[in-house]
Amino acid sequence: MLMAAKRLRFVVLALILLAVAVAAVLLWRGGVSTSLPPFLSGLFHQDSLPPGFATSNGRIEATEVDVATKLPGRLVEVLLQEGDQARAGQVVARLDTDALDAQLRQAQAQLRQAQQEREHALAVVEQRESELDFAQSNLRRQQGLAERQRFVSEEQLDQARTAERTAEAALRAAKVQVVATDAAIEAAQASIERIRVDIGDSELTAPRTGRVLYRLAEPGEVLGVGGKVMTLLDLTDVYMVIFLPETVVGRVALGAEARLVFDAAPEYVIPARVSFVASRAQFTPKQVETRDAREKLSFRVKLRIAPELLRRYEPLVKVGVPGVAYVRLDPAIDWPDYLKPALPPWNEKRQPASPD
Repeated sequence: MLMAAKRLRFVVLALILLAVAVAAVLLWRGGVSTSLPPFLSGLFHQDSLPPGFATSNGRIEATEVDVATKLPGRLVEVLLQEGDQARAGQVVARLDTDALDAQLRQAQAQLRQAQQEREHALAVVEQRESELDFAQSNLRRQQGLAERQRFVSEEQLDQARTAERTAEAALRAAKVQVVATDAAIEAAQASIERIRVDIGDSELTAPRTGRVLYRLAEPGEVLGVGGKVMTLLDLTDVYMVIFLPETVVGRVALGAEARLVFDAAPEYVIPARVSFVASRAQFTPKQVETRDAREKLSFRVKLRIAPELLRRYEPLVKVGVPGVAYVRLDPAIDWPDYLKPALPPWNEKRQPASPD
């Protein structure tokens, strides 16, 4: 039994030495072969990385956008399933609008009533203007008779002056009523516009083009304000988040070139650029490994893939895929041959028509 265990250890050790020897030969010939297992390929790539580069592990992520309700209501229709493609502005779900339709009819009736009241107020203004003209004419006659001593008493003059002032006050009141009806019309029109906006908001649209990641609600459910119906993945905003030690991150420039190599397809090298570097250090998450394991503090760095490239390969884009990222710290240094861009073959004729 003891001899069998020794033989097993000897065989395992021999296999490990053989693998190391094969990898060393391949490195001496100019790079690690893509026929190696991904973990060996990534290991030797990392060890063979020349100065002026940094590397770390991460996962592909994409911007997630929630489609949510602005108003409370009952969900009557959800038009997309998980995995479906949504265009920006496309209707993806609908809420019940029966109550809003009733409110709209009520507001329209109030508008008609306010318009009729305005017509009545305008007619009253014309009447008061006519009464004021008569009162002013009567006052002028009385004053003329009084000047020619035609037996017009002071009392008659006072009555004429009072009638004129009364007619003027009545006219002002009638004009105020017209302004009030104008305000009522504006309020009714604003109410109609608001209700129509609410009816429009009852049709939930995709805020941007993306793929449905989660369908979170089903027809018949009653949702509150901000109730989520689905989550979209914006596949034109795809990135990998990595963590670099504080001794390296100071040399990382925004816009610096990067390369991504995925564990699932190590034969491909995807170009990317640094789009964000955290301004504060943080403890490196346990699931992320940096080249220098002795560093306790690392900075979060985001590597973004070009939107044009993503649009071309959109059907092939998957989030959550792990991989290794390489960042060029010195733009004067050329990329190693094994990190030159190598994109997967993709027949553009097979691509679906652009949603735009």
